[in-house]
Amino acid sequence: MAGELGGHALKDALVILGAAGIVIPAFARLKISPVIGFIIVGMVVGPFGLGALAEHRPWLNPVTITDREGIEPFAEFGIILLLFAIGMELSFRRLFAMRRAIFGIGAAEMLLGSVLIGTGLWLAAESPASAATLAVALAMSSTALVLPIAGMSSPVGRAAFAMLLFEDLALVPLLFVLTSAGPIGGLPLVLAKGAAIVLVLVLGGRYLLPPLFAQAARTKSPELFLAVSLLTVILASLATAAFGLSPIVGALVAGLVIAETDYRSEIEVITAPFRGLALGVFLITVGMRIDLQMLAALWPQLVGALAAVLAVKALVTSGLLRMSGSRSGTAAETGLLMASPSETTLILIGAAAATGAIAAGTASFWQAVTALGLTITPLLAMLGRFAGGKVDERRVDEYIEGDIKGRTIIFGFGRVGRMVADMLIVHKRPYLAVDSDIDGVAHAREAGYHVLFGDVRRPELADKLHLGHAAALVLTMDDPVLVAQLARRIRGGMPDLPIIARARDTDHAAQLYKAGVTDAVPETLEASLQLAEAVLVDVGAPMGPVIASIHEKRSELRSAIMAEAELSSEPRLGRLRLRDSKQESG
Repeated sequence: MAGELGGHALKDALVILGAAGIVIPAFARLKISPVIGFIIVGMVVGPFGLGALAEHRPWLNPVTITDREGIEPFAEFGIILLLFAIGMELSFRRLFAMRRAIFGIGAAEMLLGSVLIGTGLWLAAESPASAATLAVALAMSSTALVLPIAGMSSPVGRAAFAMLLFEDLALVPLLFVLTSAGPIGGLPLVLAKGAAIVLVLVLGGRYLLPPLFAQAARTKSPELFLAVSLLTVILASLATAAFGLSPIVGALVAGLVIAETDYRSEIEVITAPFRGLALGVFLITVGMRIDLQMLAALWPQLVGALAAVLAVKALVTSGLLRMSGSRSGTAAETGLLMASPSETTLILIGAAAATGAIAAGTASFWQAVTALGLTITPLLAMLGRFAGGKVDERRVDEYIEGDIKGRTIIFGFGRVGRMVADMLIVHKRPYLAVDSDIDGVAHAREAGYHVLFGDVRRPELADKLHLGHAAALVLTMDDPVLVAQLARRIRGGMPDLPIIARARDTDHAAQLYKAGVTDAVPETLEASLQLAEAVLVDVGAPMGPVIASIHEKRSELRSAIMAEAELSSEPRLGRLRLRDSKQESG
C-alpha cells in the first residue's frame, strides 16, 4: 500500500515537474505569464480534464493527476513560500516610507471595493457573513501577476504596489479571523494570541537570524543560505500552527523578519526558483479545481459574476487614483490591471470554506470565478495599456504649448535631462521634456520647467509631439534597452532628425550608433577620463602632456566605437570638451 502511494506521489511529481519544464520556457518565449500555463495544465491533467478519462484509458495515467488531495501538501507549501515572498516585500522601513499611499488609497480601495461587492452579494441572497467574507476575498488583487507585469518603476507599478502592500498586510488579520474556529466574539482572543506569537517571532528573528545568516555568508555557501531560509519559514509556520493559526501566517511573518536583515536580496535570489516552482504547483491545483462541466453548465453565471467583480474593482481603483491626483491614463490602466481577483482570494475562500463561513458549493463557484479572473489578468493588462494610451492621447495636446517648430524634445527628466534643459535655457533655445514620473513632473513644473507627463514607449506620443518639426531629440533615460529601441523606431520614421542619446559606456554607444543616433555620449567614459586627468595633474604631471594623452585616449575609444558600430567616420562623442577642440585647432 505504501509503495502504491509512493508510486502515485512520484508520478504526480513527474507530471508537475514536466509541466513546469514545458510551461515556463514556452510561455516565456511567447511573452505570456506562465501563471496562465500552470492553470491550463491543471485544467487539462486534473480530475475534471484528462484525469476523468484515466480510469477507462489507463495509458493516460502517466500524464494525469487523478488525486487532487495527493498534491495538496505541495500546493500548501507553494502557498507558504508565496506568503514568505510577500512578507519580504513588507519591511517596516518600506511600510513607513509608503505609509500615506498604503494606508490612504490602499485602505480606501480595499474598503470601498469590499463594501460594493458585499452589498451586491447580499442583494443576490447571500447571507451577511458569507457576503462579507467573499467581498473581502474578491477585493484582493494578484501580487504574483500584477507586479511582474507592471514593474516597480512606472507610475502604474508604484500605484499598484501601494495597494497590493495594504492588501498583503490586511491578509494577516483576515487569516487570524477566518482560521479561528471560535465565534466572532472570540476575535479579541484571536488577535491577542496572534499578536503574541507574532511578537515572539519578530523578536526571536531579529536576534537569532542575523548571526545565522552571517555564518552562512562567511561560508559563502548558497546551500546553507537556502537551508537557513527554509528552516526559518518552516519553523515559523509550525509555530503559528501550534497556536491554532494558519501556517501561512507564520510564513508571512518570517518574510517580514528576514526583510529587516542585510541578507534579504541574497535570500530572494536563492529562494526564487523554489518559490516559482511551488507557486506553479499551487496554480496547477487552482486549475484542477475548475470543473469543465460546471463551466459548460453555468458559464453565463460565471462570466456574469466575473464581469461584475471586474467592473466594480476597475471603477473603484481608477476613481480613487484620479481623486488622489494620478493621471487619467495611469488611473485607467491601473484600474483594469488590478480588477481581477487574486491568488490570495483562493486562500481566503478556502480558509472560510474550511471553517464553514462559506458553503462548499458557493466556495467552489467563486473559486472557479477567481481562477478564470487570474487567467485573463494578462489580457486585462493589455487592455489597460491600450485604454491608458487612449486617455493620455486626449490630454497630451493640453500640455504642448507654444510654437512646435525648432523645439528640442527631451525624453526623460532626471538629473541628466534637467541639466540639458538648464543649458538650453541659458542659450535661449525652446524645449519640451517628457517624463513618466508624475511626482517629478509636478515638481519640475513648479520650478518653471516645461515638462509633459507621458510614456515615451507609446508610439503615438511621437506623433503628438510633432518630432518631425523638432530641432533635435535628446534621450536621457537610464535604460539602455529602451534608449536603443526608441532610437531605432524614431530613426526609421524620421531619417533627418538629430538624435542625441545618453550611453552608459562605449559598447552601449556603439549599439546606439547602429540604432541610428546622431551623437552618443558615454557617461562612464567622460567621467573616467576627467578622473584620470585630475589624478595626473594632482600627482605633478605637466598639464600639456596630460591633455594630449587624454585626447589620444579619447581618439582610441572613438576608433573602437567606429569599428564596432561600422561607422564611415569617427563619432564625435558628444562634441567633447572645449579645450580639446582648442588643442585640435592649435
